[in-house]
Amino acid sequence: MRCVICKGEDIEKKLVDEEIRLSGDIVLVSMELLVCNACGERYYDQRAMKKIEDLRLSMKVENLQFQTVVGKVYRTHAA
Repeated sequence: MRCVICKGEDIEKKLVDEEIRLSGDIVLVSMELLVCNACGERYYDQRAMKKIEDLRLSMKVENLQFQTVVGKVYRTHAA
């Protein structure tokens, strides 16, 4: 398999943190995906996309409980 972005051939399965954003919140989901080692392009199979879509829907509808709070993000305006 060649990377569609950089045409590199060094693509392997890696554990990555996928960001799901919803209403200013970010949820990091650890997923195993194919990743190009040259440029970082990620390749999503149907199972991975289904998992992301299901999590996004659950975040909208239900009050999910998360395993770990990683940090906080603050916003301010510069004068």
